[in-house]
Amino acid sequence: MSKLLSLKEAIAQHVQDGQMLALEGFTHLIPFAAGHELIRQGRRELHLVRMTPDLVYDQLIGMGCARALTFSWGGNPGVGSLYRLRDAVEKGWPRPLELHEHSHAGMAAAYTAGASRMPFGLLRGYIGTDLPGVNPDIRSVTCPYTGEALATVPALNPDVTILHAQRADRQGNVSLTGIVGAQREAALAARKLIVTVEEVVDALPPAMNAVVLPHWVVTAVAHVPGGAYPSYAHGHYARDNAFYQRWDDIARERDTFRAWMEKHVLATADHAAFLASLVEKAA
Repeated sequence: MSKLLSLKEAIAQHVQDGQMLALEGFTHLIPFAAGHELIRQGRRELHLVRMTPDLVYDQLIGMGCARALTFSWGGNPGVGSLYRLRDAVEKGWPRPLELHEHSHAGMAAAYTAGASRMPFGLLRGYIGTDLPGVNPDIRSVTCPYTGEALATVPALNPDVTILHAQRADRQGNVSLTGIVGAQREAALAARKLIVTVEEVVDALPPAMNAVVLPHWVVTAVAHVPGGAYPSYAHGHYARDNAFYQRWDDIARERDTFRAWMEKHVLATADHAAFLASLVEKAA
């Protein structure tokens, strides 16, 4: 059976309400198109996981899709706050949001443990800090060799991880190039993996330092050109810095946020229509 599906089909078949979802990407290859499709399909009660949640998580939270967030940093990179995230945490709008806060190292250890099918991750960190006081999942063990106290974090095994990548072949092998954050670990830790890609090719070209995810760990591939916009896809298009700046005003108030989401996400059929709606506005 082919792994190539439309994004609408991939989300409909493989993502259910109440699941733990990781939409990973680090500065680029952020799966905005997939996040918007989750919103269009009205997914609810999601436990969102991401090392660095930014605008797409602000949108998912603001549209009431999330009940919990596991993360290590959240913000509008280079601009400021995520106002929909703050509204959910501070005022429970549109619904309360449960937080599980970690450091970057803690998230990396949790993903790595999940990918290794280990029950928890170990790190030298957290000991002597305040984070264990706000996250009871951060605990410690004594090293049986040295007697040293080491911090532990429970493994992260998302029900579904969603990534964006430059390309996949027709078998479902996926290649990511450029800056890589926690995508590989999040992919291998997941029970299912959906990847949106810029292009589908007959054979993956050789690429120095590329991360290749083999077809047997990939559940579905969707061809979605521009699927990381407004973030960038190395080798394909640049980051739209102006969009991130505009988002600060759009998301600051509930009414302007809802109006924007209604027009550009809920009223558009897919990512191509979303991109066209932004061009129409600019014109």
